[in-house]
Amino acid sequence: MIKVVYEIVPHDGGWAYRFRDVYSEAFPTHSEAVEAARIVAAEQQIGGDSAEISWQDESGKWHEEYADGGDRPETEVIDGQMHFPPVDTAPGA
Repeated sequence: MIKVVYEIVPHDGGWAYRFRDVYSEAFPTHSEAVEAARIVAAEQQIGGDSAEISWQDESGKWHEEYADGGDRPETEVIDGQMHFPPVDTAPGA
């Protein structure tokens, strides 16, 4: 299973969450960046519809495969040594 880790970092005069080398928008406060990252992490847990997909690899070859809409990555939000669980996005939460 894939694990997606969002890291809270200073960015563009404020705070952002980062996944690998991709940054979110800058938030004015640290707590706003943490909350935004927790929401995004929780949204990663919501399954979608299964579908047949086509994609092209770097050599130009096309592939077709079945994508299971319920196959979701594990997510985590980190800030230094602190770990934040995703927010609960279940209905009624």
